[in-house]
Amino acid sequence: MSDLSVFFAQNAVAETTEAVVVSPRFRDAAGEPVAWKLRSMTEEENETCRKAATKHVKGKNGMRVPETNADEYMANLVAASVAFPNLKDAELQKSYGVMGAGPLLKKMLLPGEYALLIQKVQELNGFDRDMNELVDEVKN
Repeated sequence: MSDLSVFFAQNAVAETTEAVVVSPRFRDAAGEPVAWKLRSMTEEENETCRKAATKHVKGKNGMRVPETNADEYMANLVAASVAFPNLKDAELQKSYGVMGAGPLLKKMLLPGEYALLIQKVQELNGFDRDMNELVDEVKN
């Protein structure tokens, strides 16, 4: 029988972080691309992201059923995983003319850069399947 203590909170590896160059367009004073710092999250944080993207809509026979907006969920998940740059910084948001971390990311990044960021966040958080499949699973 194995030692159950390996599962105790104090023995678990805490948050994992990873530096990723999301875009070569953001450069430091020396002209080098600046890496973004991404962090893993707990399932509790993931659930908060998912719930924020879930609305109740009328379904069959007038029953209200939960419906998750996959794009909003992904934006929440990505924004919550970015530790640097600070997407909640008011000056950064103001410089792009937006309010909120999700809209800021969509304004800051090119589509391919945003897709790379999504991919890295999914990998860091242990998603090895397509996010849309996971969202569909959550709905059922």
